[in-house]
Amino acid sequence: MLMTLIQKEIMHHILSVRFVALLLMCVLLIPLTLSIGYRNYQQNLVDYQESVKLANIEAAKMNPKMELKPELEVSKLFLKPAPLSVFANGLGDALPSYLGMTRNGITQGAPALVSDSLSYLLGHLDFLFLVGTVFSLLALLFTFDAVAGEREAGTLRITLSNSLPRDLFLWSKLIGGYLVFVVPFLVSLLFGLLMLVWQGFPLGEPEIFPRVLSLIVVSLLYIGVFFAIGTVISTYLDNSKTALILAFTVWVFAVLITPRVGFLAAKFVAPTQTSQSVYLEKTALRENFNAELEAKKQKMHDEFWKSRSKNQPQPTSQADIEKTLEAQFASGFGATKELDKQVKPLEEEFRQKFKEGADEVDRRYKREKARQEAVGETLSRITPTSSLIYLTTNLTQTGKRKRDNYFQTGDRYYGALDTDWFSKVVDHVSMRIVTQNDTVQMTQPPPLEITTLGETLGQSMVDILLLCFFAVVLTTVAFLKFFRSDI
Repeated sequence: MLMTLIQKEIMHHILSVRFVALLLMCVLLIPLTLSIGYRNYQQNLVDYQESVKLANIEAAKMNPKMELKPELEVSKLFLKPAPLSVFANGLGDALPSYLGMTRNGITQGAPALVSDSLSYLLGHLDFLFLVGTVFSLLALLFTFDAVAGEREAGTLRITLSNSLPRDLFLWSKLIGGYLVFVVPFLVSLLFGLLMLVWQGFPLGEPEIFPRVLSLIVVSLLYIGVFFAIGTVISTYLDNSKTALILAFTVWVFAVLITPRVGFLAAKFVAPTQTSQSVYLEKTALRENFNAELEAKKQKMHDEFWKSRSKNQPQPTSQADIEKTLEAQFASGFGATKELDKQVKPLEEEFRQKFKEGADEVDRRYKREKARQEAVGETLSRITPTSSLIYLTTNLTQTGKRKRDNYFQTGDRYYGALDTDWFSKVVDHVSMRIVTQNDTVQMTQPPPLEITTLGETLGQSMVDILLLCFFAVVLTTVAFLKFFRSDI
């Protein structure tokens, strides 16, 4: 009996106008967005390779005894585009194109959206957008009248008068509509993947293929959540027009408004500084320390030369004056080295003070950002769309985890440069003597850490459980309401 009802439901949807709309959306949009995404990835990869070649970090050499401006970028850590950005661009265009290493700290290069700001203004079209926005709306259009339409037409009472269990009737509505929906979706997605392989996309790699399968499963689960939402609306209302209006309203709030309101509210609940203000604060801190150090060095310099002049005998004749000048000139280099040796502990003291102050500024900024982000994530997860976005971008390595790895790698690289070179640079010397032996090879930027699929799923377990929770709870609510309804 269940199979007969499912077949009836399948034929009902196939002969409807909404199935034609679904078919057109799948055939036209999925292969097109995947193809566009792959071309965009190839262009980003070429830009990355050219930037690395232009920076020529591998051949760079440094000399700690040379004068170095604190704001000069001595090296750059470039962000390599992720192959799975074909499916979800995520934060790819919003992250800085590189992290510049300076003595004042880490600077950030302009993100890709700066050069393509008008396109960013209009929004980004990718597979994640299709699933999260387009197909969620189509799922509601498939289910808003599943029960309300039957009740309004009077066929629900006739159908259930034939000793048909209500659970079988509702299951046939859900399963039949879902099968009609996902078959065109999966076929179009398969065609899009074949197009990607034909263009050269490495789908068969062990790090890519399992993630693509995971993306498909997550997309099907998300579509199932909106099928459950539409079924709940249909069981609570008797009029299909009212159900359509309510379904569209729920979609607007669930997909377009709530995910954005969460982070807007977080900015007021947990405000924080900008990265540029943090950099300027550290720059001002260095300038203040340098001014104080210069004042103390000048005082030490005056006392040093004053004590040397007192210890020298006063010349009484022109010959004595000439001998004194010759002696001072001969001992000038030695005196300069002696003065630099006395000043070195003072410089080390101020360098350590600046490092401690800069580290405290960074820690405070990171705490504020982490708190604000945690509040925004929590508030936005009220809707399943946010869970889909977080989960999908983590699977494609274009989301929060990629960003965190990027900045953590930058911090480690800066620490290595600080140990190997920044801490050895001398700012204040009376005379610089640079030799070839002092030159050292530039420390190379480390590669970004890549999380495995198991680690990614573990980190995204909250979003997986939330999607399952929404699907199970909403389906249960629909059944309970339908069982208690008067037909």
